[in-house]
Amino acid sequence: MSMTLTEKILAKASGRTRVDAGETVWVNVDILMTHDVCGPPTIGIFKREFGDDARVWDKDKVVIIPDHYIFTNDKYANRNVDILRAFAAEQDLPHYYDVGTERYKGVCHVAMPEEGFTRPGDVLFGTDSHTCTAGAFGQFATGIGNTDAGFILGTGKLWVKVPETMKFIFEGEIPPYIMAKDLILQIIGDIGVDGATYRAMEFAGDGVMRMDMEGRMTLTNMVIEGGGKNGVIEPDEVTFDYVRQRTDYDFTPLFNDPNPKYHSVRRYKSADLQPMVAKPHSPDNKATVTEVRGTRLTRAYIGSCTGGKITDFEAAAKIIKGHQVGVETYVVPATTLVREQLKTTYFDGETLWNIFEQAGAHMGEASCAACLGGPSDTFGRLQSEEICISTTNRNFPGRMGSKKAQVYLASPYTVAASAITGKITDPREYLPVEEDVSAGGAS
Repeated sequence: MSMTLTEKILAKASGRTRVDAGETVWVNVDILMTHDVCGPPTIGIFKREFGDDARVWDKDKVVIIPDHYIFTNDKYANRNVDILRAFAAEQDLPHYYDVGTERYKGVCHVAMPEEGFTRPGDVLFGTDSHTCTAGAFGQFATGIGNTDAGFILGTGKLWVKVPETMKFIFEGEIPPYIMAKDLILQIIGDIGVDGATYRAMEFAGDGVMRMDMEGRMTLTNMVIEGGGKNGVIEPDEVTFDYVRQRTDYDFTPLFNDPNPKYHSVRRYKSADLQPMVAKPHSPDNKATVTEVRGTRLTRAYIGSCTGGKITDFEAAAKIIKGHQVGVETYVVPATTLVREQLKTTYFDGETLWNIFEQAGAHMGEASCAACLGGPSDTFGRLQSEEICISTTNRNFPGRMGSKKAQVYLASPYTVAASAITGKITDPREYLPVEEDVSAGGAS
């Protein structure tokens, strides 16, 4: 019987010729990633179960990236980073990217591809639900708890149930005013936040395969908001070119077999897509931008692993250039590389950094910042009863700060247009339909 891409990756990782959805197998782990929020408890579990003098199973396969609560004076957040730093020194870990040093990277889910850890055919586990981002590279990537991560640190293996696969096909060219964020908000709105619980979500069709890697990363990043175990896209030359530029690791790409068994298949006509918004307080509370047009805002936020990549900022800058923002607007690059790119990437004769600064936006350091709320001194943290439109991935009460705040999720195009007017605005008012203004292939 034919296997899906997810099944084939798990079969390879378990040393078997085939696996079936629903069965549980031991898989060998290629990469384990953790950060400052979950890293300390993971380390504590590892030491408790394997001993204070235990060594990690393979130091070259452990990646530690502090990124969540780092630019803060909060003593507990600072202590977490101290624990990571001490453990990395004790274990002589080569892939520790310490804050305050030249090695510091920023948001783990964007830093991992930048550093060449997202490789087709491999298995990546991370102590963060948005580890599924890496599935854009044809990798099995998913978030796990601290106990599982502590076990992997000691053994390099994990007991995994093979998920069924839901397939989402986008037929035809994506309209130039539509971004990947619109696609995934449409899907989550259709299936609900539990519609893909413990299933793989595979994205396909010429609409998806014409995207650049950052657009694909946006799709797979938010499968967890639909309940998905992992997101995945078959690798192609776009994938291979991206990965080979960043690592000389010898990876083995895998692909779907002919006619594999899917849990379900949904098809979308790309030409029918509309700019989408997720209303408070759930990612599946969908609306087209026209349905909520004119909603008053107090803040706009462009950043996170979902919306803080360089193509996200290129898209936002195309709209914001030449305008002043009408509400407090925060620009937070996902990584230090993206922050540098903001200062060296030009649109219409100006750097993206200058475009945002001249528009009146607040420019942040590379980090998760307000996406996960954070301590009270976190950059961009929402205050009581604010109404924000954001490129982030979640809008639960308190997710970005105050539990009394309201968060609307949208694409960088829609957030940028709304930042100018101070109310939810259709990006088509600023983007002529006939002009190809898509950022890196509808990213």
